[in-house]
Amino acid sequence: MNVGTEWLVDAEGCSAEALRDIETIRRVCDRVIRDLALQVVGEPQWHQFPQPGGVTGVYLLTESHLACHTYPETGIATFNLYCCKTRPEWRWEERLTELLCATRVRVRFAARGDDPGYQLIEDKVISDRALFEAKVSDLTGTREVAGR
Repeated sequence: MNVGTEWLVDAEGCSAEALRDIETIRRVCDRVIRDLALQVVGEPQWHQFPQPGGVTGVYLLTESHLACHTYPETGIATFNLYCCKTRPEWRWEERLTELLCATRVRVRFAARGDDPGYQLIEDKVISDRALFEAKVSDLTGTREVAGR
């Protein structure tokens, strides 16, 4: 039985300045929450690491959680979103390119639960939209966009 979907997102080549700015990262998370109509429980928790470090944030959701971690020294931001309810696709590549200046975004997602047909697909480039749509319909997959 499927009990949710989990997205693991790695954005690379991001602006170090954006990754150090807690307000920028908060805006990214708030946009995910708003666009997917997620419900936040309580206040999100944020931690700003000493300069030149990044930030970590966690949102408790009625649907589960959203967490993010940034690494300005390497230009990487990671996001983990778990939802127990089906949600539409969020355009991670477009949004993280726009908001964090990411040059490469990798999205992995997996159906969670005791599904005997479940299998995590190995990381690979999915550039064909039809192939991607087929993977989404199976509720497992990976996609990567490079060089935007």
